[in-house]
This record gives sequence, C-alpha cells and structure tokens, in this order.
Amino acid sequence: MNSLSNQIKTAALRMGYEKCGIIKIADMADYEGKLKERSEHVPEAKAFDEKFQRFAYLQKTYPWAKSVVVCVRQYGKYKVPEHLQGRIGKYYLFDSRRDKHSRDFQDSLKFEAYLKELGLKTETERKFGITALRWAAFKAGLGLTRRNNFFYTESGSWLHLEAWLIDQELEAIETPALKACPENCNRCVKSCPTASLSQPHIMNPLACVSFLTTFGGRDLPNDKYNAQIGCWLFGCDVCQDVCPMNKNRWQAKEEFPALSELSSHISPEKILTMDYSFLEEKVQPKFWYIDKQDVWKWKVNAINAMVNDYQEHYKEYILKACYDSNEKVREMAAWAIKKLELSA
Repeated sequence: MNSLSNQIKTAALRMGYEKCGIIKIADMADYEGKLKERSEHVPEAKAFDEKFQRFAYLQKTYPWAKSVVVCVRQYGKYKVPEHLQGRIGKYYLFDSRRDKHSRDFQDSLKFEAYLKELGLKTETERKFGITALRWAAFKAGLGLTRRNNFFYTESGSWLHLEAWLIDQELEAIETPALKACPENCNRCVKSCPTASLSQPHIMNPLACVSFLTTFGGRDLPNDKYNAQIGCWLFGCDVCQDVCPMNKNRWQAKEEFPALSELSSHISPEKILTMDYSFLEEKVQPKFWYIDKQDVWKWKVNAINAMVNDYQEHYKEYILKACYDSNEKVREMAAWAIKKLELSA
C-alpha cells in the first residue's frame, strides 16, 4: 500500500468508518457477469438488472476515474424503537445518506472534503451509490457477501456502504478472515416471506418485501404477495434477522438523531389518520424511497399490515379510510373490508 492509499484509509477510520479499501476501476468489470448470472436465474428481473450494467463500466461516464474508494460504516449501534421492530427495516431507520443531522452524514462530508484536500478529483452519489457498493467492498476484501446477498464484516450485515471515484490509480485491498456461511444453513432462503430469495445468492428484487413496500406494490389489492408482506410498512429485515452470522452483532448503544420523536407518530393506526402534509413534510424526508407525490403508499401499506395481523380495533380505521382523499387508499380499504368481511 503506497503512502497516499494509507493516508486515505487512515482518515476513513479516524472519521468513524469501520473499514476502507481502494480498488482499480477495472476491477468492477466482472460485476456485469454477476448481473447476467442473476438474470439467467430470474429472467423477470432482466430489465431491472440492465439498469445497473453501467456500474461495471464506470469510465464510460467518468473517463477521468481510475480507482474506487469504498468505505463501511456500522449502523448496528443504534437503539431500535420497540414498536417499529418488524414494521420498518432497520437500514431505513438509521439511514444517514441524506440526513444532515446525522453524525455519520457529517463524517461522510468531511471524508470527501479530505479526499479533495489531497488534490484528488472525486465523485460520489449518496442516494444509491456511484457503483455496485457490495461488489466494490467485496473486491476490496473488506468482507464477504453471504447467501442472503447482504455484505458482512465482523460486525455482521448491519452496515452502510459508501464509495467515491478518484482520479488516481491506487489500491488498498484486505484479505478477509471471516468464516463462510455454515455448510448446511439455508435459514435466510427458508425465511424469505415472498420466496424472493429463491436460493443462496439468487433473489428476485421485484418480489422482495423491501421493494414491494417502497418502489413497488402499487396495486396491493391485486398483488400476489400482499399476504406475504405481513406487518411490514417499509422495508424488511427477515433474512438478516434469522442469519446466525448476525447473532449478537447488534449493540444498541446510541440514539439516532430525531428518530425517537418521529417514530412516536408511526403505527398503522396513526398512519391511516395522518394528514398528507405531515406525511410529505415529516415522514417522507426520512423514508425517501417513497416520493412525496406517492405518500399515499404509506396508508396502503398500513391497511395491508392491518389485514395481515387483524385486530378488532383496526375496523374503525379501515372503515374511515374508505373516505380518504386518495383513490388508491379508498380502493385498498374497500379490498380490506371485503377480505375481512367487515360491516359498517
């Protein structure tokens, strides 16, 4: 490792990252093969996968780029609001990618500023990543991708990954010392609610509960997976929660900024009676996978969760939703009433 690589890695660790590695941009080329492999097993996701082929050939978009700096940060250190366990995926609860109040976000800005102070030209994309983050971290030897498709270090899979392109050819690659998945373990595959994870390392992103409760699931009354979504309102943690390699890895020591106050407003009942202005101004900026114009999706997801874990007091909320201002919510409420055989 040359001195500049070492400086970058040392700075990343100083700014709160668990690991940092650097790979040559050419090392991303074989990511295309991974996409093709998935498309062969899950042909319905081929069009979805094609959007990510650009990650394998970054120099077509960034001809100046020579290396990828990839960093790993733990989020398995925060306290999870108990009433949101099994409701909202923990990755989204502690998402710091756009949260300016988060120390993690501020550290990310400081690290990028440091790269520029070193005289490096840089580029990143904080929402979804400048490249295939798990593949880049794997190529840098920072850990491994387990059978549930999540990236793991010694801290488990409760991680955020970030990457920057830089204009110098550098390298800082580790040799991971992690044990492989237990030979006969398939808990993640067996536990996947929608069988999106059909076999180790192979999943259908269009059937994943995290997709269905955010970008997808736009016609939940007729969606074949509506029952399998269960009580999830946004995201899913099942395949990570059941993984033995995550056992005892979550160390809840810190409060995530402003989460306690916001989380007090989130439950299926509260969402169904929530003003759209509150959803747009308070909830959406935190859980931004659902766009502002689509915040009705929260209410649809709430009704679906109520149906899948019906309790008698849900009835009044579902009946009231028949008069919601959004047509999609009214349709979902009518579907729930018919399915549950509720009467006014």
